[in-house]
Amino acid sequence: MKDVVSDLGAVKIHKEVIAAIASIAVAETDGAIKLKNDLKSSLAEFLGKKDYPGIAVVFDKGNRVRLEIRINVKYGYHIPDIAAKVQENIRSSIEKMTDLNLTDINVNIQGIERG
Repeated sequence: MKDVVSDLGAVKIHKEVIAAIASIAVAETDGAIKLKNDLKSSLAEFLGKKDYPGIAVVFDKGNRVRLEIRINVKYGYHIPDIAAKVQENIRSSIEKMTDLNLTDINVNIQGIERG
C-alpha cells in the first residue's frame, strides 16, 4: 500500500486500486486486449477477491511504483505503437488519479488475437 500523508491524516492506496486503474487504461487502448481470467483468477473472484490477470504492481523501498503488464495485441496493429500507447495511457491515468510516481511500466506482449 502507498501512504499519502496530509494535515488531516493518511490516505492509503492499495495495489488493487492501481491494478484496476491500469486494467481500465489497457481496455481503453485501441488495439490492446487485456488478458482474460484464468481458473485461479476466476476462483479468487468467486471468493470475493478482485483479481487483475496480467497486471503486477510492485512498490520499491522509496514508495515508487513499478508495473508489469501482460497483454495481447489485435492482429494487424503495430506492436511497438500499441505497447507505447498502453504505457502512456496507464501513466497518465495513474498520475491523474493518485499522484504516484511510476518508475517503470513494462509491457509484455503475450500473443496476437483476431479482432
